[in-house]
Amino acid sequence: MTASAYADLTTDELWAERRRLAALRDPAMMGRYLAPKTYFARAHTKLIAAKLTQLRPGGIERLMVFTPPQVGKSVLVSEQTPFWWLAKRPRDRIIIGSYATSLAKKKAKAVRDKVIEHGAAFGLHLDPGDRSTVDWSLTTGGGVKAAGVNSSLTGFPGNLAIVDDPHKNRKETESKVMRDNVWSWWSSTVITRLSPGAPIVLIQTRWHEDDLAGRLLRKEGRVEDGGRWHVMNLPAIASHMDDPLGREVGAPLTHPLIPDDDTDALAAHWQDKRASVDARDWGALYQGEPKPREGALLSQDQVERQRHFGVAVERLRRAVAVDPSGGGKDTAGIVAGFLGDDQRVYITHDRTRVMPSTEWARQVCLLAYETDAQVIYVEKSYGGDLSILPVAGAWDQLQREGRIPHSALKPWIEPKTARSGKYLRAEPIAQAWLEDRVRTHAYLPELEDEWETWVPGASESPGRIDASVYLVYGLLQLPGSEQHIGSAAGVSLSQAASSAGGGLGGISLGRGR
Repeated sequence: MTASAYADLTTDELWAERRRLAALRDPAMMGRYLAPKTYFARAHTKLIAAKLTQLRPGGIERLMVFTPPQVGKSVLVSEQTPFWWLAKRPRDRIIIGSYATSLAKKKAKAVRDKVIEHGAAFGLHLDPGDRSTVDWSLTTGGGVKAAGVNSSLTGFPGNLAIVDDPHKNRKETESKVMRDNVWSWWSSTVITRLSPGAPIVLIQTRWHEDDLAGRLLRKEGRVEDGGRWHVMNLPAIASHMDDPLGREVGAPLTHPLIPDDDTDALAAHWQDKRASVDARDWGALYQGEPKPREGALLSQDQVERQRHFGVAVERLRRAVAVDPSGGGKDTAGIVAGFLGDDQRVYITHDRTRVMPSTEWARQVCLLAYETDAQVIYVEKSYGGDLSILPVAGAWDQLQREGRIPHSALKPWIEPKTARSGKYLRAEPIAQAWLEDRVRTHAYLPELEDEWETWVPGASESPGRIDASVYLVYGLLQLPGSEQHIGSAAGVSLSQAASSAGGGLGGISLGRGR
């Protein structure tokens, strides 16, 4: 519109034009334009929308988006984005795919309805002879075609493909035949119908490590690793320090029905979901990190049988165990438990998360004080005998800060040496679990999930497994613990100081309390 044309507009018309131009900025702004009374963009949808504006040949050509269910990603990506895209590129043709043609058709119809109601403001008009809701066109030549898995896209060259939930549910995704079927549709139908450089957006609930997203990442890789896919994973609870939203580890995800600044309500919502679903579903659906069960050390049933939350047992010895993080982006495994008078180990706490050494040492000490632990087991491979120094120093600092009373005696700090592979360390503990020598004394879903899903030979090294291994070995003093884990005798701080050349002043280790 020219400057002179603007001069002839009324105030209301100027405001309408301002809203129209703002809507072209990104799909979230378009959503606000289309439904000003009902659509409210939150922090996560604004971030996804900003990433969608980078879709173009030579820009972002392949994008994956993972979020928990029911947070507005489908409305944003599969309904608002196609309309926004056509408003800017009215000659383009868009493919919308899903596990069922009926679902893809529903999304295509939603975009069509938006064109009927709001398209004129952006020069979009349906072809008068086009009555289909599955495959419709604009007078400008652009349009949308819906396709379910196994549907054909013959004769439809796509300038943008949006695939929304290619897998129906866990039952189907657990079937390799069904996963292969989805892959065949992707490889033989979707990819072959795209114009050169046409962007692809894949949004889905993660169900399985070999679902469509998992298989694509194995075959084509992430951009940061030299691959093709930009991946935006927005878990319900932030689990990494490089969270896309800049959240601290443990912070909740925003939600369409909860104000962004109401962090208590957000945390309560996600904690309720976490308590209501299986640990494996929580990791896959809500955290975007599916893990295998086949070949794991323990089954879900075996782990759940060892839940003894209300049992009354005398605590003979209390301990905290830590598998330290080597850097700021690594996970520090921290668990606590006790040896009962029935000669079983009860695991009571799990404070595992991503944190640097300055933080994990403090968390270990705070947990030791909270549980009245008499000993802290520290994995020794992280710096030899000097591995005890961060813990000893943190205890003293917390006492100076008043977080731990000066009257509280420092627990005995005992290094443990991880001399063999994780499987050889963990297998005897899994066996002890099966023999009812290890129980959980509180609901610890992430710890249970790691035991239920970690497969020997996997590249990741879950910290909760190692920390609980050190805890059980230390409390039970299992045969072979000296060989595989380390000496049963603690290393005094004076010995560590000698190894380090002294310089520790008056720091000393307590022995129980």
